[in-house]
Amino acid sequence: MRLLLIRHATAVPSGTSGVEDDERPLTGRGRKRFRVAARGLARIVDRPDVLLTSPLPRAAETAEIAAHAFGKLEPRHERALARGGVEGILTLLKRQPSKATVAIVGHEPVLSQVLARLLGSGRAERFAFKKGGAALVDLPGDGVSAGRLVWFLRPRILRDLADD
Repeated sequence: MRLLLIRHATAVPSGTSGVEDDERPLTGRGRKRFRVAARGLARIVDRPDVLLTSPLPRAAETAEIAAHAFGKLEPRHERALARGGVEGILTLLKRQPSKATVAIVGHEPVLSQVLARLLGSGRAERFAFKKGGAALVDLPGDGVSAGRLVWFLRPRILRDLADD
């Protein structure tokens, strides 16, 4: 399996008056910057077979932008990506076809914890995702162990890779 992990783009800050944490949308700037980053992603990653996203608005909006950049890709909302923790995400990965390219849009700190676990590292803090950042991992058939990190990129680099 090839796994693309994407942290949601910049959202309205936590604690914003009148906006519950689970309802925080992307900011206008976050949307604009991730549109460019997503074009960069689409240049360096083949179109995923499946795009799974947390149903929280900030992740779901990020997934929609990524889906548009990759073309003809429909994001699938998975509650485990909002609330399932590391084990929930690993269980979700086990259900995916072993030869698939799977993209996941989720949240910190769980994405870092998942990446560290897949790479056999106990140091999740080494893999802190920036908002709109991404990592690509090649995994063996079972999809949950002995992964090989292909790249880990900040959103600024993804934007630099865009064709504009």
